[in-house]
Amino acid sequence: MLQLTAIHHIAIIASDYQRSKAFYCDVLGFRLMGEYYREARDSWKGDLALQDRYTIELFSFPEPPARVSHPEACGLRHLAFTVPDVAAAVATLADKGVICEPIRIDELTGKQCTFFADPDGLPLELYQA
Repeated sequence: MLQLTAIHHIAIIASDYQRSKAFYCDVLGFRLMGEYYREARDSWKGDLALQDRYTIELFSFPEPPARVSHPEACGLRHLAFTVPDVAAAVATLADKGVICEPIRIDELTGKQCTFFADPDGLPLELYQA
């Protein structure tokens, strides 16, 4: 039997590595654990941690194709982050220039949630703890 124990990391390709690194670190609060330039691929790789847990590999590649987000396409739909207070998190993001959709209630759980996007349009969700 396959024994998966956790998600190890999420890989994100950014069209502008520096802009996305600033967004994930300065706006969302991830910590840059390590950063590497891979000359053979002309690519940067940043290892980002959330609450000291390795979470995201942020990559750059020359001229990556745009991600299809609207209409929704097959594949990864969005990344969701747990927050203790959705309204407070929305206010914090607004202070940093990030616009969120109106807060809604998940009809299955009764929890508050909202969506916003990273600099490349990757859908991100805030979900009430």
